[in-house]
Amino acid sequence: MALDDPGAAVVAATGLTVAPCGPVLGAEVSGLVIGDRVAPDLAATLRALLLRHKVLFLRDLDLSHAQHLALGRVWGELEGHPVIGHVPGHPEILDIRGSDGRVEDTDGDRRFRTLDKWHADVTFRPAPSMGAVLRARELPATGGDTLWVDAAAAYEGLSDAVKARIEGRTATHDLLFDFGDRIGPERRAAMAAEFPPQHHPIVRTHPETGERVLFVNASFTSRFDGLEETEGAALLAHLLDRFKVPEYQVRFRWTPNAVAIWDNRATQHYPVADYWPARRHMERVTIMGDVPH
Repeated sequence: MALDDPGAAVVAATGLTVAPCGPVLGAEVSGLVIGDRVAPDLAATLRALLLRHKVLFLRDLDLSHAQHLALGRVWGELEGHPVIGHVPGHPEILDIRGSDGRVEDTDGDRRFRTLDKWHADVTFRPAPSMGAVLRARELPATGGDTLWVDAAAAYEGLSDAVKARIEGRTATHDLLFDFGDRIGPERRAAMAAEFPPQHHPIVRTHPETGERVLFVNASFTSRFDGLEETEGAALLAHLLDRFKVPEYQVRFRWTPNAVAIWDNRATQHYPVADYWPARRHMERVTIMGDVPH
């Protein structure tokens, strides 16, 4: 638990009710009312709740674009994305429409399901994002859930031998490893130059809680630095399997105007692609982060 856990009295004073989703991570928060800005006491409580629970869920929160931006700025400055499009007039609000850019034909269910993977956002950046605020705009009748996993629990579940093996090592994170199929050949060289591969620690220390976090993911981690390819691939596969442990996870079933807020430094998430050919339309603001150490 974070040292600045808000406590029941502080939470109640802001009009919030908090119900943990399980023993490891996740909490549903109700009673949140915001305008085009978030009051300082409420912002402090939300920050403390996110540190404690790592992902917060809010339902029936019909945010305007201004309110969505204000809620994201509770945690810091916002950033756009070099590949995913944005809402017209709002470069900091990503427009996420299920299979866009990946599946183009009505027989594409098999390819659509390749979207399924555990990942942390934009780890191809020198400073990956701190977190995000995602809201539902359009949902399929069934399916389209999102799962989150506690990356600190994934690290703690490793054997001592594996922990020793990865201590102090880095891995390469590459934008083109995941987004290469969404970028036309004429843009790939320019994108690779603008966003060169980054070398992040395999285990990072969370800058606010001090937790040790497993920091590799299936979307952007292309290889381990300083290891022979076969050995590195086997070790990476072993680490990625730790995110699949159900005891480390929470699953959220989206409802209209639901919102999820997560700490990208402490979690990974998995958008379940089980609703083809129905539509799923989400909007996300992404909070700038820091260089992993």
